[in-house]
Amino acid sequence: MESVLLVIHLLVVLALIIVVLLQRSEGGGLGMGGGQGGGLVSVRGTANLLTRTTAILATMFFVTSIALAILSTNGNETGSILDVTPSAPSAPVEQEQPAQPGVPLSD
Repeated sequence: MESVLLVIHLLVVLALIIVVLLQRSEGGGLGMGGGQGGGLVSVRGTANLLTRTTAILATMFFVTSIALAILSTNGNETGSILDVTPSAPSAPVEQEQPAQPGVPLSD
């Protein structure tokens, strides 16, 4: 379920990016949807269509984001690290020290 929703979310993201880039910008930047109004749809109709499509895709983006967040928290029942009581510390293990070399005794 989660993977299907993730794929839908990614498709919505790609469509939203494309629709936003197609819109005519006020400054004449990346607007590829501009030009003469001699097509089937007028410039105003194209702008309304792209605006509605952007709003629908943005709503779908928020819904899928919230659904993915809810699904990701349902599977994990982990608490805070501060909630875990520490175990009693064990006594340190003493290691044997190697014998010191003795001083040679002279006769």
